[in-house]
Amino acid sequence: QLQLVESGGGLVQPGGSLRLSCAASESYSDYYDLGWFRQAPGKEREGVSCISSSDGRTTYADSVKGRFTISRDPARNMVYLQMSSLKPEDTAVYYCALWIIPRPCPRPSEVDLWGQGTQVTVSS
Repeated sequence: QLQLVESGGGLVQPGGSLRLSCAASESYSDYYDLGWFRQAPGKEREGVSCISSSDGRTTYADSVKGRFTISRDPARNMVYLQMSSLKPEDTAVYYCALWIIPRPCPRPSEVDLWGQGTQVTVSS
């Protein structure tokens, strides 16, 4: 059964960097799009960045453009989120996500599989 496992979260100071990793338990590259979502306390889950499996096209939320970079390594069944210039408002649980019907970046209700999440805290 396909599973997603995130890692790489932690505590970082404002302006710092982190790289999140998402490992898929089975080969996904030929079939599914993947991305990163986040959920801060008291807020709804939101899309952060997504990447297409067919052409590698990426999308980003306006709040992270220029600071975050999504990438993938299909040979290793991995997806990454490089986060730089982190701000306190980036603090959230970050989730890796997979969806079957190709689309640039789905609503959370359209995601078919979630990872367990990894906490990112940006604080001095």
